[in-house]
Amino acid sequence: MYQPLADKLRPTSFNDVIGNERLIGVLENLIKKDRLTSLILYGSTGVGKTTLAKIIASYYPLNHFNFNASTDNKKALREIIDAAKMYDKTLLIIDEIHRMNRDIQDYLLPYVEKGTIVMVGLTTENPYIAVNPAIRSRVSIYKLTKPSTEQIKNYLKSLDLSSLFDGIIIDDEVYHLIAVASNNEVRSGINMLELIINASDQKHINLDQAKKYLPQAQISAFKTGDDYYDVLSAFHKSVRGSDVNAALYYLARLLAAGDLKSLVRRIKAIVYEDIGLASPMMGVKVHAACAIAEEIGLPEAYNALSAITIDMCISPKSNAAYLAITKAAKDVEEGKTYQVPSHLINNPTYDNAKDYKYAHDYPNHIVNQDYLPKELQGKVYYQPQTHTKIESAYTEEYKKNEKIIKQKKDETK
Repeated sequence: MYQPLADKLRPTSFNDVIGNERLIGVLENLIKKDRLTSLILYGSTGVGKTTLAKIIASYYPLNHFNFNASTDNKKALREIIDAAKMYDKTLLIIDEIHRMNRDIQDYLLPYVEKGTIVMVGLTTENPYIAVNPAIRSRVSIYKLTKPSTEQIKNYLKSLDLSSLFDGIIIDDEVYHLIAVASNNEVRSGINMLELIINASDQKHINLDQAKKYLPQAQISAFKTGDDYYDVLSAFHKSVRGSDVNAALYYLARLLAAGDLKSLVRRIKAIVYEDIGLASPMMGVKVHAACAIAEEIGLPEAYNALSAITIDMCISPKSNAAYLAITKAAKDVEEGKTYQVPSHLINNPTYDNAKDYKYAHDYPNHIVNQDYLPKELQGKVYYQPQTHTKIESAYTEEYKKNEKIIKQKKDETK
């Protein structure tokens, strides 16, 4: 049976893993001291979650098990728990942990809490959103990041290909082409390298030969320069800076790459990060232009994306919404997830439950009522900006509401 090169070369020790050095250092120390605790590893496809899980499992040769939350059931978990009773500590790797249903969670959690089971959950979803709080509270969460283009290139060059493919010689430019086209995924890079070697009838492979075998989209990505994502970043910053001509230049380079999906995704991100409240309808216009571009495809999409890029550059800018949610997200990431006030819950069970006041029943549709948890009372996330007409109007309404709320609070003192 043929074994893909990426699987054959999968790292078997932490020393062979590319990137995520800080996390690897943590894992090595925990395992060395026999103090490994339950974890969730999350990140995009191809970032190395499964590889790290396999390496961790290699330190538990007899007492590790695998569970897939998408396909395995409670019976399978019960069998694992029964087997775990034979050991002081058992490692359980849970793939797609965000799909674990409540019944299975309830059965597993006591064993995780006692330390009988050390759980390593793997997911492509953000666990702060997709994973049940009961699980999150019992684990350490680490986000894995993709290696750089240079790291992938150096890794591919370090491979002993002569032992795998007799007499093969690869030019340095080929490694660079693959590293750029791999979208910062090691596995994709290895797959491309294997494709080129197997498809070629030459022992010495140069850049022109490599281009014959890679898909056109991957070749186009190479044409944009040393790093596609540097160009994408320059495009974003040019729009933010309202430089129409620079934005169009970088747009042209990105369109030459043929990766319409990632370009459209970035444009949709820009409109709410950098224009936001200064021109709320711009989000609707961007969505329409991007939908048209994806529907008609390249090269016809050039015109729609050119028009919307010019529109975004000329539009007034505001990052007030971006700054506000960034502050709020920072509080959440720091663990400030306090109890929701009882009057905001549909079926409160707290002993000190208060009645909810329906705002529309009060003058100005505003009522003296706390909405933030008591630990965050008075916290301000949104700072109004007043350099555009529409945000000045928002600011006026915002301050008026704040004034009414303060008056109502003063009246009840």
